[in-house]
Amino acid sequence: MSRGALPATGLRWAVAISGTAAPNALARAERAALCDLLTEVGPDAPTLCEGWTTRDLAAHLVIRETRPDAGLGIVLAPFASYTAKVLKDAAARPWPDLVSAVRQGPPRWAPQSIARLDAEMNTVEYFVHHEDVRRGTAPWTPRDLDAATTAELWSRVTKTARFFTRRCKVGILARPTDGPSAGTSRRLRSGAREVTLVGPASEILLALLGRTTLGLEIEGEAADIEQFTSFAR
Repeated sequence: MSRGALPATGLRWAVAISGTAAPNALARAERAALCDLLTEVGPDAPTLCEGWTTRDLAAHLVIRETRPDAGLGIVLAPFASYTAKVLKDAAARPWPDLVSAVRQGPPRWAPQSIARLDAEMNTVEYFVHHEDVRRGTAPWTPRDLDAATTAELWSRVTKTARFFTRRCKVGILARPTDGPSAGTSRRLRSGAREVTLVGPASEILLALLGRTTLGLEIEGEAADIEQFTSFAR
């Protein structure tokens, strides 16, 4: 499957293969699709994560679920070198083993092994990182997501936007063009000045996280748009 193809992913696909819509159905579907794509493109493909190849991204996903101690370096500078070493060691694993570890998912002792926590912690994580690989190399096109997936992604936007945009200095309105709230405006962040994101729910989510989008319009004054597109994620 080429990077520009539209893989059969989403809640409809997850239900079709499992017979049920588990709380973490979309997270599981995106994990599986990402692993299929990692296998296809190999360990040295570029991603939208600046400075990371697919090998680096896969290593990050593995230690995120299996080495909580390595997270110290993300929030505490003195431990940054330790986190870097753990990431480097994970990335050194043979590529098939690394992808297999991502596909296997969290160990039983990890919080993400509980379906509802997996949904909360991994739905956005795996959807966005799947797109990081899909959009890492041209040509690519946005996926044609089913209605249930779009609704779930919009729900994630409304739940997580305040956290994702905590460093943004302008207010943010969103007006999705698909999903259950299509055509309506939702305030994601308050501010004296603001921008409005207009487009598919999936592209709004990706924009909040600073990813490359297609089919999204950002309305507002030029300076405010610049602040939104450049704030540190």
